[in-house]
Parts: sequence; C-alpha cells; structure tokens
Amino acid sequence: MSTDVAKNLHKVLNSLPTGVDLVAVSKFHPAHEIRVAYDEGQRIFGESHEQELSQKAAALPKDIQWHFIGHLQTNKVRHIAPYIAMVESVDSWKLLCEINRQAEKCHRVIDVLLELHLAEEETKYGFSPDACRKLLAAGEWRNLTHSRICGLMMMASHTDDEEQIRREMLTARQLFDELKQQYFPTDPAFRHRSWGMSHDYSIAIRCGSTLVRIGTSLFGERTY
Repeated sequence: MSTDVAKNLHKVLNSLPTGVDLVAVSKFHPAHEIRVAYDEGQRIFGESHEQELSQKAAALPKDIQWHFIGHLQTNKVRHIAPYIAMVESVDSWKLLCEINRQAEKCHRVIDVLLELHLAEEETKYGFSPDACRKLLAAGEWRNLTHSRICGLMMMASHTDDEEQIRREMLTARQLFDELKQQYFPTDPAFRHRSWGMSHDYSIAIRCGSTLVRIGTSLFGERTY
C-alpha cells in the first residue's frame, strides 16, 4: 500500500501544471500513509475532523502544512489554532471572527479561504456569491489582523455532467477575479482558488484552480 501511495503521488504531481499545488486529503487515512507521502516530498495535507487532525499533527513532522477543509465548528477552532496553516472552509462571519480571536491568542496570523456554495446539493456549506460580496463590502474583515483572506474555495456538484462542473468552477473563478480587483488588487496573499478533487481536478485546472484537494487518487478509498 505504501508503494501505491508513493506511485500515486508522483502520478498526480506530474499531472499538475506549474502554479497548481496539491492538497493531499488525508482524512480517514492513517498517519503512516501520510508519512509515506511526506517522505516523497509532499507537505500540504487536508483534514476535516479536529480530533483526528490533532492526533496526526502531534505524531507527524512539524513542517507539515495542515489545511482544514471540512465544516469547522467555532468551538473547535481553539484546538487547531496553534498549528493550522490554512482554514479553507470559512463559511460564516462568525467563524472568521473566531479564527481571528484564537489566532491572536496564539500570536499567529492564520490564512483562510472563503467557501462558496455553488453546488446543487443542499448539504454543502458556504457563502452564496452575493453573501460573499456583502461580507467584503461591509469592510469589517479589514479589522481582523490575525486572519488573512487568501482566496476562495468551493466544491462542485457531485455529478457526471462535466459541463455543469465546469460552469460552477468558472462562476467561482469569475467571482475571484471580481473580488481580487475590487478588494485585493495589491495584496499578493489573495491568490488561491481551491477547487477540484480526484474526480474533477483536470476540469478544475482548466478553470483556474491553484489548489486541488485530492485524496482517493492518492490513498485509495477511505478507511473509516
């Protein structure tokens, strides 16, 4: 299995163009498999459960850049604030404020992405494009000096309709360009577009993704 992880990792990395980084989605996979990918040079890993992440962070090398990619409850933020590199799934103003508050306690600045809800499934979290515009237009985020908005994240609809996936990703790309121009024109940190997973990352790359979140193609099916 370890050999497969190494082989799969290089296969995925070789398919990514310059400017697109891999978030290796390691949730529900054991620490020893993460270690295999780490030993092959991978540094960014994605987790979505605080307790599982905390255990792995304690057991694995400290230079791993952990990205939180699932729905994050505000009462869990304090547990990951000391070490998290990025929270990709900021889906409310309340959560953004709590990340800022806990980051300040740790004397850190935590990078975040605003999560968009563009997919048809009701189960997905995130801001609508208009809600995202309103949050930034209000301007209060500028006072949050311990959290840094670095771009947008979204999940496309889980469908075989590639045109629908492409349409949703292009909507996210267009919103990113609009917000970049309006609010972050001189801010190099606002540069990340996180969309694309194992089944649709080739489409995502063509739709301007800079971060692809890939798990199954690296580690195989999840072991719960």
